[in-house]
Amino acid sequence: MQKEQHHKGWNQIKTNDSWAIFKIMGEFVNGFEKMSKIGPCVSIFGSARTKTDDKYYQLAVDVAKQIVDHGYGVITGGGPGIMEAGNKGAHLGGGTSVGLNIDLPFEQHDNPYIDSDKSLDFDYFFVRKVMFVKYSQGFVVMPGGFGTLDELFEAITLIQTKKIDKFPIILVSTEFWGGLIDWIKSTLLQKFGNISPTDLDLIHIVDTPDEVLQILDKFYAEYNLSPNF
Repeated sequence: MQKEQHHKGWNQIKTNDSWAIFKIMGEFVNGFEKMSKIGPCVSIFGSARTKTDDKYYQLAVDVAKQIVDHGYGVITGGGPGIMEAGNKGAHLGGGTSVGLNIDLPFEQHDNPYIDSDKSLDFDYFFVRKVMFVKYSQGFVVMPGGFGTLDELFEAITLIQTKKIDKFPIILVSTEFWGGLIDWIKSTLLQKFGNISPTDLDLIHIVDTPDEVLQILDKFYAEYNLSPNF
């Protein structure tokens, strides 16, 4: 891609960028049309590298199943690992199972537990991220890598800056997330003052499916279910 761009003139690159707008618009239109029909859902994030015999895979299955038992659907990134576990739990629970797939050179492929009419494919990460944020009634964040951290901090930033409505952000596993939260408190908050104490109220750390549902149910006993912007 980079080598190819070096051989193109600046005007030709600008022309290609202009035509890309129509593809981006198409992904937004298709996403909005399909996602607006799925009803209230909770997004589950986590590593694509998590194996089926990992304890967090089964935990994600259990969390997703309880989520659909409480009347929500489940949205994942549509791929393997924790994403597959989330869709599997929703499927086993007889609930809505949505997959927002992204075209990647490695790791990503559709999992078999997505509802046939609720599998969407994206080329652009930023379009896909809009769908997660707009139509999720909560983020359940399992152990993951850079992609999981990206989704987590983007959601926190959008809520913190009031660009979207507040919704629950639930980190599952004190073992995995505890060190990060300690660093946020000690470094970002106390040492450098780069966040406000109330920003920490946006994040919850839990270890069980029951705790996940308690937070979701408590929040939506006070607020209405609706798209976030």
